[in-house]
Amino acid sequence: MSKRILFLFSDTGGGHRAATNAIIEALQSAYPGQFDTEMVDFLRYYSPSPWRYSPEIYPPLSKLKGAWKLSYEAANGPRRSEAANRLAYPYLRASAERLIAENPADLIVSIHPLANAVIPRAMRANPVPFVTVVTDMVSTHAFWYSLAADLIITPTTQARNRGIRLGIAPSKIRVIGQPVSPAFAALTEPKERLRAELGWKEDLPVVLLVGGGDGMGPVRRVAKAINAAQLPITLAVICGRNEELYRHVERLDWQIPHHIYGFTDQMPRFMKAADIFVTKAGPGSISEAFICGLPIVMYACLPGQEEGNVDYVLDGQAGLWAPEVGRVVDAVRLLAEDSAVRADMAAASAALARPDAAHDIAQVLASMLDQDSDQ
Repeated sequence: MSKRILFLFSDTGGGHRAATNAIIEALQSAYPGQFDTEMVDFLRYYSPSPWRYSPEIYPPLSKLKGAWKLSYEAANGPRRSEAANRLAYPYLRASAERLIAENPADLIVSIHPLANAVIPRAMRANPVPFVTVVTDMVSTHAFWYSLAADLIITPTTQARNRGIRLGIAPSKIRVIGQPVSPAFAALTEPKERLRAELGWKEDLPVVLLVGGGDGMGPVRRVAKAINAAQLPITLAVICGRNEELYRHVERLDWQIPHHIYGFTDQMPRFMKAADIFVTKAGPGSISEAFICGLPIVMYACLPGQEEGNVDYVLDGQAGLWAPEVGRVVDAVRLLAEDSAVRADMAAASAALARPDAAHDIAQVLASMLDQDSDQ
């Protein structure tokens, strides 16, 4: 009988779902037919109010930087996080126990910080191995680290060290990398061929401007400013599901070569074909850029959890921090016009890549279930 793995995530931002999909994709590729996998948005379907509305609350709250930072820091410490978990558990217990009863599994994998204290406590009577995959790169919240976890997987050494400072035994925490779709590492087509297939000019640097799956951030203003500066580039803009953004960008009085896209599943091809990546400082996007060897221009970050990502990129000399539209234009101009700087930054970005992270995590999970079977 196939072993069953339950993945807990929530659509509070796109990163948790993307990381979960990457691990499942790697499991299915490496171990076809050996594991049954299930993804559950535990906040939406197994939490009482107001937690169940977290996926809807996240987008507007993340735009309120002061409120976001305050809420992020309120329980970000060993004592404060423990107190918050202790207070919340009686309210969450019934929902957590129902989740476990309705989704029996041989292994539970959490890819969201809010599951890590509640779920192990709720399954004390019938425990199964519990693994946390941390998807914040550096400035990780205390909620990621539960003493009850059998294993905690982190994307960076900084995230591992944070867990050790919070009391996690070093033997229970491993640095493997950020899980992103194996398609990024698997795509080996030459850049020239990809550009020809996409209809992109081959004689100009291509700048890929993204705002995530929901088209968040100042994408419209950045696109407008880059166009007004008439930089010597081709600009490809990914608007995601934001139809209003798509319409606004499409209607600009374009002065430079450009391509406008809505939501797409072709990001590996787009990123492999590009020369410069302009993005919010999300961990998934940054990790994908590393694998594609792209210099990164970061225009925004979430206070608290993404601030460390900016420092990580800057310390690795893999990109530039440009939190104002004018600075984005200046950064893109520098990289577009100075091919030596662009090449050095691309090499530095590639040096930080962990392209096999999803496969390595899948291997660890499979090994844990094999060990469990032997006992």
